[in-house]
Amino acid sequence: MNYQLLAQKIKQWGQELGFQKVGITDIDLSQHEAQLQRWIDAGYHGSMDWMARHGMMRARPQELHPGTIRVISVRLDYLPPEAQFASNLSDPTQAYISRYSLGRDYHKLIRNQLKKLGQKIEQEVGQLGYRPFVDSAPILERPLAQKAGLGWAGKHSLILDKEAGSWFFLGELLVDIPLPVDEPQTNQCGKCKACMTSCPTGAIVEEGVVDARLCISYLTIELDGIIPEALRSKIGNRIYGCDDCQLVCPWNREAEVTQEASFHRRDIFKEASLVRLFQWTEAQFLKNMEGSAIRRIGHIQWLRNIAVALGNAPFDETILPTLQERLGQNEILDIHIQWAIEEQNKKRQAIHDNAVRNTKLERLVRIITKGLPRDA
Repeated sequence: MNYQLLAQKIKQWGQELGFQKVGITDIDLSQHEAQLQRWIDAGYHGSMDWMARHGMMRARPQELHPGTIRVISVRLDYLPPEAQFASNLSDPTQAYISRYSLGRDYHKLIRNQLKKLGQKIEQEVGQLGYRPFVDSAPILERPLAQKAGLGWAGKHSLILDKEAGSWFFLGELLVDIPLPVDEPQTNQCGKCKACMTSCPTGAIVEEGVVDARLCISYLTIELDGIIPEALRSKIGNRIYGCDDCQLVCPWNREAEVTQEASFHRRDIFKEASLVRLFQWTEAQFLKNMEGSAIRRIGHIQWLRNIAVALGNAPFDETILPTLQERLGQNEILDIHIQWAIEEQNKKRQAIHDNAVRNTKLERLVRIITKGLPRDA
């Protein structure tokens, strides 16, 4: 078997299946084990207990699929057209949803394409042991992608490519054939720390290290309990995920939009009023989010996230009754609704106090100027 030629064919087949880039690496991630253990020991995984439960399996692909000696790593771009980052984030009455989740759930799509790639290789070599993974198993996909030449690890811990930035999904196909491996890219972040300084909650605690407990993506997606009160105001109108560290990255300026229509913005999100989304019934949520990654957080967590955003929104007469209608539905949800109500009441009181001050000032001006000549 000419494995060099086979590797070239695999990359061509991968692109024909829709992947923008395909790389190949060995399975040695031993240099990442100590860093992974430090991250877990520091508690940076938060409530994601499976991170600690699987231990070093994440750094040992051969334990996930015995016989594995190579990993084929793939990249699929997801940046939707008309992403409207700035306009959406700057309007606190509208919900901000991480751009990767505006369309269909990527897991099944990429897994199916990886399975087709495995079948294609099997047709070529006769017998193949393979297994596809898409963010669905304890595997260090970013270090694998880095070793496979798909990019380098940015200071926000995401994989960066000089042509695509970081707006892409990753997937892996574990195989048991000795394919030639690719060379890693050189880290090109330099002295730039824009991602670290722009994080709303300071979750990037050191270069390449994210404390999930502070990360808005973790707080709105992975955490199903109570969002710490000190972090709620920093979430702003982000109700599912956060893109801030990617938005400021210089390498993302030239990223091309995805050619995959499944990742385009759903029509339901073209006008994403917080009040309107908060009024969805559970049946409406399940129907509107069918086929979406958002569906997995469930209706209560969806409402919890929007309640926080409504608390952060400017005062509006419609918000208070909208929040109050949801009270009594769930204990954890009530905690966030009560907080939001208090925040809205504070803003209403501030508007009232400001109006009173302005009225007093106007009276004072009239008293002072009363009787003075017009040209005084």
